[in-house]
Formats: sequence, structure tokens, C-alpha cells
Amino acid sequence: MRRVFGSFDLLAVHHARNLLAVEGIDTLLKNEILSSGAGELPPADCQIELWVIDERDAPRAESLLRDGAIARIAAGPPWQCGACGERLEPQFTQCWRCGRPRGP
Repeated sequence: MRRVFGSFDLLAVHHARNLLAVEGIDTLLKNEILSSGAGELPPADCQIELWVIDERDAPRAESLLRDGAIARIAAGPPWQCGACGERLEPQFTQCWRCGRPRGP
């Protein structure tokens, strides 16, 4: 296993985990509960960490998080939900109105 990302922001770590999951990279979170202890415990020990299970995936995971996963997901034109007709920005993979996943 190898650490590829860390933050005190729980949402940022879960977002990074989701980005890697979409790419088929298995991960593990460490210190998720300890983040609430910051201030009582040393801050360096409370940072939420994202680790890849297979160390061979680490370079690709780091590259995705650093260079392009967010930009690639957010790129492109807005799309329209085929079920309800709602118009959505490209970064959304599911319709907020009806819940239908973005399709071809």
C-alpha cells in the first residue's frame, strides 16, 4: 500500500477516493475518525489519508489526482437528462432532479 493523498478536509479526501474508484483503483482511508481530534491530538497525526491498495497503481493515482482527473471530468459541454430534460453542467454524472445517471 502507498499513501497518495492527504487532507484535513473529509470531503476532499472522499472526492479523491471517488475519482480513483471511477478509474478502477482500489483505495483505503486512514485516520478518517481521527480528524475530529485535531486540537486535542497533534495535527500531523489527524490528517485523513488516502492509500492505494496495490502499490503499482500509485503513480497513476497520483497523476490522476494531480494532473487531470478533475479537469477531464469537468470538460465538455453541458448535457441534458434523457428522462426529465434537465440541463446539467459537464462535471455532474447524475441528474440532480430525477437521479438518472448520465448516459450516452
